[in-house]
Amino acid sequence: MPISFIFGRIRIMSCECETGTRKLNQLHPCRALFGAALDNDDLNRPAIGIANGFSETVPGHFHFKQLVEYVKKGIFRAGGNALEFGVISCCDSLGNGTAGGYYILPSREIIADSIEIMIKAQHLDGIVLMCSCDKIVPGMIMGAVRANIPAIVLPGGPMLSGPAYGEKIKADTTIVAETYGKYEKGEAAWEEIENLLKITNPTCGSCNFYGTANTMSCTAEAIGLTLPDAGAIPAVYNERLRCAKRTGEKIVELVKKGIKSRDIVTKESMQNAISYVMATGGSTNAVIHLSAIGYEAGIDPEWTMSEFDRISGLIPHIARINPASNIYDMEDFYRAGAVPRVMEYLKDHINIDVLTDSGKTLRENIEEHSYMYGPCNDEVIRPFDKPFSTLGGVAIMRGNVCPDTGVAKPAAIEESVRRFEGEAICFDSEDECLKALEQLKVRPGHVVVIRYEGPKGGPGMREMYRPMKIMHGQGLATSTALITDGRFSGTNNGCFVGHISPEAAEGGNIALIEDGDRITIDVYSKEVTLHVSEEELAKRRAEWKYTPKKLEGYLARYSAMASSAATGGVMNYKKKG
Repeated sequence: MPISFIFGRIRIMSCECETGTRKLNQLHPCRALFGAALDNDDLNRPAIGIANGFSETVPGHFHFKQLVEYVKKGIFRAGGNALEFGVISCCDSLGNGTAGGYYILPSREIIADSIEIMIKAQHLDGIVLMCSCDKIVPGMIMGAVRANIPAIVLPGGPMLSGPAYGEKIKADTTIVAETYGKYEKGEAAWEEIENLLKITNPTCGSCNFYGTANTMSCTAEAIGLTLPDAGAIPAVYNERLRCAKRTGEKIVELVKKGIKSRDIVTKESMQNAISYVMATGGSTNAVIHLSAIGYEAGIDPEWTMSEFDRISGLIPHIARINPASNIYDMEDFYRAGAVPRVMEYLKDHINIDVLTDSGKTLRENIEEHSYMYGPCNDEVIRPFDKPFSTLGGVAIMRGNVCPDTGVAKPAAIEESVRRFEGEAICFDSEDECLKALEQLKVRPGHVVVIRYEGPKGGPGMREMYRPMKIMHGQGLATSTALITDGRFSGTNNGCFVGHISPEAAEGGNIALIEDGDRITIDVYSKEVTLHVSEEELAKRRAEWKYTPKKLEGYLARYSAMASSAATGGVMNYKKKG
């Protein structure tokens, strides 16, 4: 029990919560500030932070004002004290193809820093991470893992889909950019685009397809950082509210048991997460995000990248969700069993004795899970021995174009273009490429090269979402390819390789490619080859010049500290040696 007395006009308390993490036995005038809203009962409870990514700018976070109230109910019911604070949330979709895109990946680092600061500065015992969208999920996890306290992720869940349109049974935002490509060719009216803007986002929630947002929410579950099913429950399902309350209860339990984030994020659970991404054809962005999460947990990004390469040869593609499917979206994935079903099918090939935030092992979660919607739809999720493809959903590429690494997504590449050879057409920015597409300069047989869009050179490693989608709309998806030192959206399809390292700004070979050079992309052998002699490349390198962009503010800071895509694009603050 706390011992309270008056010293002058300041209440001084000596107390220790059940975890032993907070000892308030010294004179802290700041305790008087707490007295304005909290009483002794509150102060004796574990202090549970709620990092709330609510934003009116991001549909994935619209509903967090309601969701957070259920988290608070769970925390209080379990004996904790809920302390909510806000966290910035930016969406790739709002930045794509604009200068705003430079800020999206760097925002991940700010989010991570802010989580660390709030945990450490405010002496939190545990934290609930409320997040949905692309960089917000990994950013919050990075900060919590860095601070290493009990932490649990509560994703906001995917939105529902719009009505059928074109080749898609259910509409989504990707068809807007594709239709814009048709518009540029005179094959679609502007009124058609205006109508699509109204119908493709019918509810709150993260995107209805399996892009980076849903990949990372579900991957958080695969690591063990959420409750079972939390990654994929649609935003508007009542089960999402029940999950929020259970999450609030569970974080207090994790605090009382002393189960910290680095007890969950281990090499073994990271291998599970990588296996999950391979099995589901997750976003290529999962590569840099898992590398970054591992980095905060003390795991060498080179190890993470090597595990991606190794596991890609072991785990087949067993789940097919839009964009890999024109029929099934995230709601269908959830009804088919989502992450628990995938992990059940992978159980003989992953580490099932790892600890999870349920307080149980993954083995126990698999054995005890009850599927609400009955038998699995095997057109969405298939058993391990009956895959959609024997190729893993994500591939780590090598070759003289990307001697460190590149990343492709076989799950989104049609078989006809998994081996592609063509003629380079080079652009020194995404903006240059978009202008060329508007002028219909990209033709069948081209390998589009977009460079100086890496972590340092962009800076910020913008997504090449718009070029790929416009190329799709122009009918070029199976007759062209695209390589870049930038990133891709989880929704891209066609023959593409991103994250090329070293990037152009660091003198990587992608900077030396010239219009007309022959390039081969072979997804089966996981190689990207520039058919230019070493002697010619040496000559070009001697003549190559690079002038960094004049940067100000946060982008200048990020560019100066950013690591390569091969090591997660983090702001590298750890010194070796």
